[in-house]
Amino acid sequence: MDPLTHFLSGVVLSRAGLGPLSPQARWVVPLAAMAPDVDVVANFWGNETYLAWHRQWTHSLVAAPLVAALPVALAGLVFRRRMLWKRTYLAALPAVVFHDALDVMNAYGVRLFLPFSDVWVSWDLFFIVDLWIWAILLAAVLGPMLSGLVSREIGARGGTGRGAAIAALLFLAVYGAGRWLLHERAVQVLEARIYQGEVPRRVAALPYPGNPWRWRGLVETGSFYATAQVDLREEFDPTEARILHKAGNDPEHSRAEQAARSSQAFRVFLDFSRYPLWRFVPVDQPEGAIRVEAMDLRFGEPPEARFIATAIVSAEGRVLRSWFRF
Repeated sequence: MDPLTHFLSGVVLSRAGLGPLSPQARWVVPLAAMAPDVDVVANFWGNETYLAWHRQWTHSLVAAPLVAALPVALAGLVFRRRMLWKRTYLAALPAVVFHDALDVMNAYGVRLFLPFSDVWVSWDLFFIVDLWIWAILLAAVLGPMLSGLVSREIGARGGTGRGAAIAALLFLAVYGAGRWLLHERAVQVLEARIYQGEVPRRVAALPYPGNPWRWRGLVETGSFYATAQVDLREEFDPTEARILHKAGNDPEHSRAEQAARSSQAFRVFLDFSRYPLWRFVPVDQPEGAIRVEAMDLRFGEPPEARFIATAIVSAEGRVLRSWFRF
C-alpha cells in the first residue's frame, strides 16, 4: 500500500492498544508501520536494484523481528536511558507484521516467506491507493483530534481515540473480507467464459480504485492475453475484451528473447512479473538489431505499459543494452 496508508494504520494501531505499552510506543508504532519500506533506499542504485529488493527481504516474516528493531533503535537514540526497550519493541513488532499483511492485499505483492520460498504472495484485493481505506483511517485519526479540540474549548476532558481506532480496524477486517468475496466472484466470471474460441489458462481480477464491484480482468490463453472490465453489477461480455496476441515462434525473435533473458534487467523483471507480454520491433541502428520488450500487464497495457524491461539485441544475438523502467 502507499506510505500514507501505512502511517495512518500505525497511528490507529497505536491508539487501539499498542501505544500504552510504553511512553515511547505511540511514536514508534507509526514508524514501525512504515519500516518495511526502508528498502526504498535501493532506488539510489537504479531501477533494477530497486525492483530486485523492493518488497522482498524487508517484507518477509522471518525479517519482521529485525525490521521492528530499526524504529526502536532510532527511538533509543532520542530517549536513551528513559527508553523502555522491551515494551516498545513488543509494540513495534505487530505494526511491522500489519504492514506486510496490507501489502499482501494488493496486486504488487510481497515475498512473504523468504528465505524458505521466493514465491510472490499477492491477493489482488486492494488498489495500491484505496480511497475507502484512506477515508476510514483519516476519520479514525482526525475525528478524535477535532473532538479533543472542542472538548478543551468547553473545558471537558477529551477522549483517547481508542474506540475510533478499534472501529477502524474492524472496518478494515470487514472491508477486506467483502473485497475477497467480490474478488472470488470476479475470478469465477472470468474463468467461466470462452475468449475467441480459447479457454483461459489462468486469470486475474485486479482492483480498481474506489469501486469494489469493478475489477480489471486479465485472462491468459494459449495464444493471447485478454483484458476487460468486469462490473459485478452487470452481465460480463467476453467479446468486448481487448485481445493482445503473444509473439509467435519466429526463430529470430526466439533467439533475441533468449539473449534478452540473460541480461540483468530482464532477469530481475521476469523474477517479479506475473503476466509478461513480449514485443519484438526491428530498429535501424545497428543494422539487423531487434528491440525486445517485456511488460507486466498487471500495471498497464500497450501503449501505456508501466512496468517494462527493454533490450537492444544485435543480429548476432548479443545484448547491446538493456534497462528497466516504471
